[in-house]
Amino acid sequence: MGLVYIIFIGITIASYVVQSSLKRKFEKYSQEPLDVPLTGRDVAAKMLHDNGVNNVNVTSVQGQLTDHYNPANGTVNLSDVVFSVNSVASAAVAAHECGHALQHAQGYAPLKLRTKLVPVVSFASSWVTWILLAGILLVQIFPIILGVGVALFALTTLFSFITLPVEIDASRRAVAWLESSGITHGEKTQHASDALHAAAYTYVVAALSSLATLFYYVMILLGRRR
Repeated sequence: MGLVYIIFIGITIASYVVQSSLKRKFEKYSQEPLDVPLTGRDVAAKMLHDNGVNNVNVTSVQGQLTDHYNPANGTVNLSDVVFSVNSVASAAVAAHECGHALQHAQGYAPLKLRTKLVPVVSFASSWVTWILLAGILLVQIFPIILGVGVALFALTTLFSFITLPVEIDASRRAVAWLESSGITHGEKTQHASDALHAAAYTYVVAALSSLATLFYYVMILLGRRR
């Protein structure tokens, strides 16, 4: 178990560093205007139009880092600081979310798999904590409960790793389009890429953290069964 705790400490430190870096970079690039008079909404609308995606609407949502693409109702939802702001950061975020819309329109396989897993993972996430707790408490009597909890947690871990290529590909599409469309070039393209890479690292750390936690529960299950 000692190795597991060391891994947890390492991931906790990595998570703090990544989150701090993400916040710092987005604050920096949010102050850097584009060379063209486009807000995040304008960038999103143009990227969708340029790629022939005409059935997706761009809307505004409250909060920070609440930007997301919703395939259920065909909307790219941008936070207030992205929707109406002209900056490298807002352009990068808007293009990234449109990258998901393009994935959906083109039948990108990892996104299709991720979407199919959403209902199952939603159910697993709602119950896994309680099932794992009950399983640990009753492992000597009913070890199957902990086994069920581990299986459910494994689904959430799988979901985290499937999310990685989806997010990385959306960022790749975003940066490539920003450059090819002339919205960013040179240093500004590099800054947009840097911001999206910083965001991607949060998904990497989350996936590794989930994997370490899964390993911890598996060790408990195997240890208590001996």
